Amino acid sequence: MTNTPSVAIIGCGLIGKKRAHALCDCKLRFCCDYVYERADSLSEEVSGAEPATNWKAVVQHPAADIVIVATTHNMLAPIAEAAVRNGKHVLIEKPGAMRAHELDAVHKAAEESGVQVRVGFNHRYHPAIVHARELAIHGVIGDLMYVRGHYGHGGRLGYGKEWRADPKLSGGGELLDQGAHLIDLARWFLGDFTEVQGHTKTYFWDMPVEDNAFLALKTLAGQTAHLHASWTEWKNTFSFEVFGQKGKLEVNGLGGSYGTEQLTLYSMTESMGPPATATWEHPIPDMSWESEFADFLDDIRLHRAPTPGIQDAQAVLRIVEQVYAGQVAPQTAA
Repeated sequence: MTNTPSVAIIGCGLIGKKRAHALCDCKLRFCCDYVYERADSLSEEVSGAEPATNWKAVVQHPAADIVIVATTHNMLAPIAEAAVRNGKHVLIEKPGAMRAHELDAVHKAAEESGVQVRVGFNHRYHPAIVHARELAIHGVIGDLMYVRGHYGHGGRLGYGKEWRADPKLSGGGELLDQGAHLIDLARWFLGDFTEVQGHTKTYFWDMPVEDNAFLALKTLAGQTAHLHASWTEWKNTFSFEVFGQKGKLEVNGLGGSYGTEQLTLYSMTESMGPPATATWEHPIPDMSWESEFADFLDDIRLHRAPTPGIQDAQAVLRIVEQVYAGQVAPQTAA
C-alpha cells in the first residue's frame, strides 16, 4: 500500500457520502454506484475521484488500496469478498451482511489474502459512548448489571417504499438497521449474550419488514440488555444507559436531529439519596466516521485485527437471526 492510500467507495448513497468525507489523509480514487448520477455527483464533491458503475472492475483495479462497501445489505458480503480476494483492505458498512453465514467466505478470504476487514459500527466512536465505556472499564459505576437502549427514527414520507423495506435487499427491517447498532454496543459493554429473547412487529408502515424490534438479551453471568429499535419514533431519538452497582451512565443524543450528544454519570451516595451527578456535552459535528476510519488505517499499518471485525458482525447477526427465527409469523426474508 502506498504512503497515501487510495480508496474506492462502492455505494454512493447517504452513508457512502459520509464515508467519502471521512477519509483522513487518504485519496478517494473511485466512486462506484449502479446509478451513474450518484457516483458522478459524489465524484464532483470529492475532487479527483473517478465515477464508475462496474464494482467488479473497481475492486480489481490496482489503484485502489482500500474498498469501502456501503451498499444495500444484500450486496455487502459479495462485494467485500471480491475486494478481499483482490488483495484490498475492506471496511464493510454495518450490519456487514444479511445473515451471519454470508461473512464466512469473507473471513476465509481475508485470512488467505492477509488483508484487514473492519465492519462499520461507527457508534463505538461517538465521544459520549467512548467516555462511558472508559468509565465503566475503570469501575466508576462498579460491577455492571444491565444496559437499556432505545434508538428510533422519526420517519419520513415514502419510508415504506425505500430499499430498507424490501427484504430481498435489506434482509430485515429495523432490527437489522438501528437494532444492529444497539446490539453491538450492548455486546461491547457486557460481552457475549447466551440467551436471546425478542420479537418484531410492523405497527405503522405498509411494508413486509418490521418497523419495531424489542429484545431481552442475557450473558452467561446474567447481565441483561433490554433494547428497543423503532421506525415509529416520530422524533429521532438515541438513549443508552449502563447500570452498575455503584451508579449509572446515561448517553443521550448523537448530534444533529438526534440532539446534542451528552453523557451523564449518576453516582450513588452512602445515604442512598439523590445521586451525585456529572454531565459532559459534545455539541460538535459527528466525528465518529473520521475516528473509525483513522482506527482502520492503524489496523492496516500495525497489521492489527480490526475491532469490530467480522466476528463481531456475525455475533450481532446471529442474535438478529434468533429473533427472526423465533417468531410465529416472521416478517422478513428467510
